[in-house]
Amino acid sequence: MNKTMMSTGLRWLWLALVVLALDLGSKQWVMAHFWLGESVPVIPFINFTYAHNPGAAFSFLADKGGWQRWAFSAIAVIIAVVLLVMMYRSDKRARLSNAAYAMIIGGALGNLFDRMAHGVVIDFIDFYVGDWHWPTFNVADAGICIGAVLIVLEGFCRPAGKTARQKG
Repeated sequence: MNKTMMSTGLRWLWLALVVLALDLGSKQWVMAHFWLGESVPVIPFINFTYAHNPGAAFSFLADKGGWQRWAFSAIAVIIAVVLLVMMYRSDKRARLSNAAYAMIIGGALGNLFDRMAHGVVIDFIDFYVGDWHWPTFNVADAGICIGAVLIVLEGFCRPAGKTARQKG
């Protein structure tokens, strides 16, 4: 079967590019305007706090000596390739899953770029309630999380027996 990009889920790659551009642009802005560790209130419950994260989500494995940079980079590449294949195999009308995959790809590539260029991931969004602070994150992390939530929601919302590959 000969598919064109516009008939597959790959037509949603524009969303991956949007997430990637917003992520890289926001990180460049933070690096240009903040000192490492500097925190500035944005709105009540969100600060911009410039941080380096050598680990993964929630600084997982951040203190393990550097090997995690390469492991997490390899994982990001594998995930991006697998999701690209899934998008290629998916029909363009599977909007929710393709949008989710694209957001995850954009986020994975944003954090991959940081690991390759800086050796760490640049984080800056500090969400808090009172004295409780969520681990600092970035636009790429938000894209990955939103994409994951969309995949879960699709699993609950999809009618029984219907797959992401629609016929018609």
